[in-house]
Order: sequence, then C-alpha cells, then structure tokens
Amino acid sequence: MPVSPAYRPEPRFFDLGADYGDAVKAADFPQTILRLRNDRAAAEVGLETLSDAEWIAHFGRFEPLPGQPGPVAMRYHGHQFRVYNPEIGDGRGLLAAQMREVPQADKDAGLPQAASLREGSGAQAASDRVASDSALPGRLLDLGTKGSGQTPWSRHADGRLTLKGGVREALAAAMLDSLGVPTCRILSLIETGEDLERHDEPSPTRSAVMVRLSHSHIRFGTFQRAAYYGRKDQIDVLMEHARSLYHPAVAPGDAAGFLAAVVEASAALTAKWIAAGFVHGVLNTDNLNVTGESFDYGPWRFLPHYEPGFTAAYFDQNGLYAFARQPEAVFWNLTQLAGCLKLIAEPEPQVAALAAALNAFGPAYIRHLRAAFLNRLGVQSLGEAADQRLLDATLALAREKKEALRWEPLFFDWFGGFSSAARALGGPRGKTYQGEAFDAFRFALMEHEPDRPERLEHPMFAAPEPEEMLIDEVEALWSAIDTADDWAPLKAKLARLEAAKAAWDL
Repeated sequence: MPVSPAYRPEPRFFDLGADYGDAVKAADFPQTILRLRNDRAAAEVGLETLSDAEWIAHFGRFEPLPGQPGPVAMRYHGHQFRVYNPEIGDGRGLLAAQMREVPQADKDAGLPQAASLREGSGAQAASDRVASDSALPGRLLDLGTKGSGQTPWSRHADGRLTLKGGVREALAAAMLDSLGVPTCRILSLIETGEDLERHDEPSPTRSAVMVRLSHSHIRFGTFQRAAYYGRKDQIDVLMEHARSLYHPAVAPGDAAGFLAAVVEASAALTAKWIAAGFVHGVLNTDNLNVTGESFDYGPWRFLPHYEPGFTAAYFDQNGLYAFARQPEAVFWNLTQLAGCLKLIAEPEPQVAALAAALNAFGPAYIRHLRAAFLNRLGVQSLGEAADQRLLDATLALAREKKEALRWEPLFFDWFGGFSSAARALGGPRGKTYQGEAFDAFRFALMEHEPDRPERLEHPMFAAPEPEEMLIDEVEALWSAIDTADDWAPLKAKLARLEAAKAAWDL
C-alpha cells in the first residue's frame, strides 16, 4: 500500500496560484541512495507505510504523492543580514506536498482517516474553504525540499545540497525536537551521486536531497514580496490564507490579530531557543515563518557554555545573530512583517492595533523565557516573582561557572529541581556547584516543586552526561560518513536523541 488510510492530502498553498509560487520539476539525479527515513514523522501524515522504493520515488525522484498537484518553488523576498534582497525565493527547494496531521486521538486508537475531498482552485477556492477549516482535525503540514535542483530563483547557483549539510540539518532538528523546541523534522535524506563544488568547505563533496516536514513554509518574506510590488490584494489573500489555516482563532480580516498571533508564536520559539542554548545563525526574514516553528538550519550551533556573544556563522562578523541577540533579531523581523500588514490595516485604529501587537513581543518573550527555563529544569511555576528569581539565578550561575560548566549539563544535573541534588552533587560536576552564585541558584530552585518527578526514573538520568550537540561531535559524526561511509554513529545518535525526547518529555 503506497500510503496509509490516514493520509489526507490538502495542498492548500497550491490553490493560491502563480502569484505565490512557480510550478517546477525536481532535478533528475544520477543516484538515489536512501540514507535516512524518519518513520515517526512519516506516521504523523500517513506516509510510514511507503516501501523504500516508493519512498525514493516520492522523495528522491519527486513523483507526486496521491492528491498532490506537483511541486512549486515558493516566491518570497527577504532581508538578509538586514539588507533587502528582492531576488531570492526557493532557489534550491520546493514545496512538494501538504497534508493533514493524523489527530492524536486517532493515532492512539489506530484508526484510519478518510482522505479529504478538494474542489476548486485559485485564491477564491482557498477563501471558499475557510469556513470548513475548523471541521478538519489535525494541523496542516508541509513537505518541503532542500537540494532538489534549480528553480527560477536559483540565481545561477546549482540548486543542490551537500550531504554534510543534510546531515547537519537532521542533527539540528533532532536535538531541538528532543528539547521540546518547535521545529521541522527531517523526514528524508537521499544521497544523489553528484560531486559538488563549494568555496567554503573541501570540494568536491557529496550531494543529497532532503525533505522536511514542517508546519508552514510561509515566511515573513512571503509577505514582503507582495508589499515590495505594492500588491495589497496579494497581502490580503496571503494573510487570510495563513490566518484561516494556522491562526483560525483570529477573526477574518483582522491584520492586528494575525500579527499578534505570529508575535506570540515567535516569542515562544525564541525563548525556547535560548533555553536550549541554540544559535540559529541566519535569522533573516525568509527564515522565520508565520507559525513560530524553527526551520532551515545552516550554520547553527549549540552553546558549549554561557556566552552571550556566541555566533554560529563564520560570516556573522558583527555578531548580528549572536546567541543573546536572537530576541532582538526576531523582533526586528516582526517589525518588517508589521510593515507589510500596515498596507492593508486601515483606518488608523487598525494601525495602532498593529503597533500594540508588535510591542507585545517583549513581555511575551520574557513570559515564555521564564516558562522555558522552568520546563528545562523540570519544576513547577510558583508565580512571576519566584519564577524570575530562578531564571536570573540560573543565568548567573551559568555566567559565573562558564569555564567549568557546559550549558546542557546544568539543566541535566538539576532536572526535577532540588530532588536531583544528590545526583548533581555526586556527579562529574559536583565540585562546580559551590559559591555565592550556586547558593542563590539553590535557594531559588528549592522554592519550586518538581514537575512530574517520575520522569527522573528514565534511564537517561542515571547516566553521568546528557545528550549534547557540540561542534566536535557533529564533525566526528560526519567524518565517519565522509571517510568510511559509516552511518552507524549518526543513526545511533539519532536513536539516543529519540530516547532523550521521551526522557525530557517537554
């Protein structure tokens, strides 16, 4: 059976037409060697039943899945390091398909879902179906590609992805997923048998095509393109499309309400990046989407220890997207989205409401940051004042002990609150936990009750070290593939991250 009965195609973006995307054909690759398939993610959209041959046909040769019209290269612009670029778009990626997520109740019961029916086409058809969205359970999810070949937006580039780049994306997504950060999942990685030349790494290097499962590829830059051409009609259609599918609680036509929903989701995402010690690296407006889900991992890094100025990209020489500047970067990008929505927000009270929605980012970010740190420490909220004390004390401890205390082990050692004191003080970092900053952290932690302390019974917490994703390990995993075609270490790492996800249960 090529797809399961739970598979429900809903290619809604394709309904918007040629103003928003260009029908394209994926490259014809010399080889299609399946390297990674994420069956857990595939099961969320009814694709886990594909055989390997069917998988390669759909995700290596890009034969359309049932009910899907064929891939499109999405049109968008973007600020890249705050310089506007009107010549970008999907230059090496495609939107290959959209489908509904299998509702959790049906996953638990093992019940199939009938495929939904689609009628009509174009922006009007998309608008006509808005009223029925609430009757369709399960989120709308995208299959987006990277490395699938040239498009009208490739700008003379080859449209390819290095195999190393695909491996790095799989690792970033898996680590973030394990830590409870909203992220795309890497569904598939297929090696394609080409030698690629790259100026910033040893060449020639191996090639791959990747497919990600994501909750929308509509970027801030998708709105920017319509605004650049002064197309208020396109902004209207795009906002209504995104509102109805991703923020249906917002009233039709409410630009400020839509922005407020995107601001809230973006604040939550940014806070979880910080709590995870994650540095995205390239927070351009084409790398942030309207659902507040992280995607498109290039020169990412995880903090080795607390360092506000830590950067991921070697070309970010001014630290624009450094670890501690990520909230500022996200807010700046939201400001660009607000500027686009201002074109359709009239009269004046709606413009004022847009400003209020935008300015809510700061308070929302702090609120989500407190919650994210409590979640990472596995303790319950005690109210704003006590939660803020714990946040401040945790950062102060990380700052004072940064030479001896890595970021991730701090949360691992003290997960579950002070009930983990014996484990932390008797572990490999026990002697680190002393001094004035630790005393303040200990007192703040003691105020909070453990949240679901039974999680500490997971075998992961009996180990001396947590799962981390520092650059030396990433390079070692790649080296095994590059030098000996040994995929076992990578697959073992991904399996451990899956176990860590269950242990943290965030």
